[in-house]
Amino acid sequence: MLTAKDGQFFLNEEPFQILSGSIHYFRVVPEYWEDRLQKLKMLGLNTVETYIPWNVHEPKKGEFQFEGMADLEGFIQTADKLGLHVILRPAPYICAEWEFGGLPAWLLKGQDMELRSSDPVFLNHLTEYFHVLLPKLVPYLSGNGGPVIAVQIENEYGAYGNDQQYLKYLRKLYQQEGIDVLLFTSDGPEFIQHGSLEDAVTTLNFGSRPEEAFSELERFKPGSPLMCAEFWIGWFDHWGGEHHRRDAAEMTAVYETMLSKGASVNFYMFHGGTNFGFMNGANHYETYTPTITSYDYDALLTEWGDPSDKYFAVKEILARYKEVPEEDPEPGEKKTYGKVALSKSSSLFDAIQDLSSIKAIAPRSMEEFDQSYGMILYRTKVEKQGELEMDISPIRDRAFIYINGTHVKTIYRNDAEKTITLSFDQAINVLEILVENMGRVNYGKHLKDRKGIIQNLWIGQQYWFDWEVIPIELNHEEITLIQGKDTRFPIFYNGSFSAETCADTFIDLTGWTKGYVWVNGFNLGRYWQSEGPQLSLYIPGPLVKEGENEILVLELEGTSSNTVELSDQPDLG
Repeated sequence: MLTAKDGQFFLNEEPFQILSGSIHYFRVVPEYWEDRLQKLKMLGLNTVETYIPWNVHEPKKGEFQFEGMADLEGFIQTADKLGLHVILRPAPYICAEWEFGGLPAWLLKGQDMELRSSDPVFLNHLTEYFHVLLPKLVPYLSGNGGPVIAVQIENEYGAYGNDQQYLKYLRKLYQQEGIDVLLFTSDGPEFIQHGSLEDAVTTLNFGSRPEEAFSELERFKPGSPLMCAEFWIGWFDHWGGEHHRRDAAEMTAVYETMLSKGASVNFYMFHGGTNFGFMNGANHYETYTPTITSYDYDALLTEWGDPSDKYFAVKEILARYKEVPEEDPEPGEKKTYGKVALSKSSSLFDAIQDLSSIKAIAPRSMEEFDQSYGMILYRTKVEKQGELEMDISPIRDRAFIYINGTHVKTIYRNDAEKTITLSFDQAINVLEILVENMGRVNYGKHLKDRKGIIQNLWIGQQYWFDWEVIPIELNHEEITLIQGKDTRFPIFYNGSFSAETCADTFIDLTGWTKGYVWVNGFNLGRYWQSEGPQLSLYIPGPLVKEGENEILVLELEGTSSNTVELSDQPDLG
């Protein structure tokens, strides 16, 4: 059992320094879990840490998922097989630049509950989820012979609220469900007052100035063991920004300072992985900034699992303080499959003809229609002719506006001008608004980030009622390509390539603008070539199969190409 006393950790009554790295199982295909964990062990680390995202495991209320990339137990078992300790962070909120910080979108439907608080409605949903999740963890706790040595209570809560009753409820719930390992909280040094509990270990999250951080901890809770639960060694990227890099020498100097103090450290991230599908989060400070598909994070392992220069720099430092394995990891195999023609195409408007439509008095958010991800189409009749102003502030996040079957405007929630003018040239006009959810905010005061059209639209100095709504989740199995008459974007393009051997590759979308890519039915995530910085998407080798492979692209805005290229070279900008 891991315990904390006299300013340090003890494992089975022996002094123990946690040397850990973060790997999120839900950002890595299961076939690569052992490879990534083995590389963590080869560095000389003894522990792996992972969040547990609620929205992965309960995507719809009462429907639970623990298979494939959601096979949490399989990940823990793999770590155990390699002799690694495990730290789990069930949260329920994880931040992690993950969609809605790991909270399920269905929490935003109906009653406006207070998230991450002792609001009884929120606690009821959380308790029902934890009654399913926590018993799955119990067999893997160290007291039961398993590898799990510590479990986190909430996550960076001091940067969100001060509801101590909520934190105490979580601790009690853990105890009732048999989570009897060391419990801890983690916050930035400036937030530990409201994010900590008296009888749980307080750990810190930071990227620099460890002396200041640990001094703050000592002032707040004297005699605490020194632990940086998130040592930020890189950073995440957002669309329209630059790819972040952090100097290896500067980072390892901070790491050595902590090691010299005997501190325990968890690298955030050891291996970042990928925001596959629609699971990227977003931030909202002055403007809304959605996170890109890659979660490379400039980590010790690249997005595709190769050791970076930081990996070897850290190993050199670590070798000064403990014995490290002599063997080093090799880069993984990558392959160029060449250009692929996407010769078949179908407008989204044809493909959705068989989807169910909903009659609504007025537009409402995606969540009100039990939709979490993808796009949503709103349609109504405007019985008025002329130039009409429309307030676009209720539209989240990016929308394509069509009048009488013609695309007339693309808008984005970051547009400075919130009033646009639309031309309605007939007495009775069909107005269609196709809205794209680009990722819910994962941190801060804008956490309640509903998508779609969140309230009725003010058009021509009045509200318009009587709408048709079509949720478009964009699940691959629901996509039917129909050769119809509609030529409007978004347009699906598909084609295939043949593979004799299967290896990692990267899809280059030069000439395309913005959209999503599926390979053999697996959603790789978003591209946005006109914004960057990321210009290629990672395709893990296990997604490729011998023989014919299908590529499906949904281009939202327009393309000058009908080919993509599968290369052995990534491009993160």
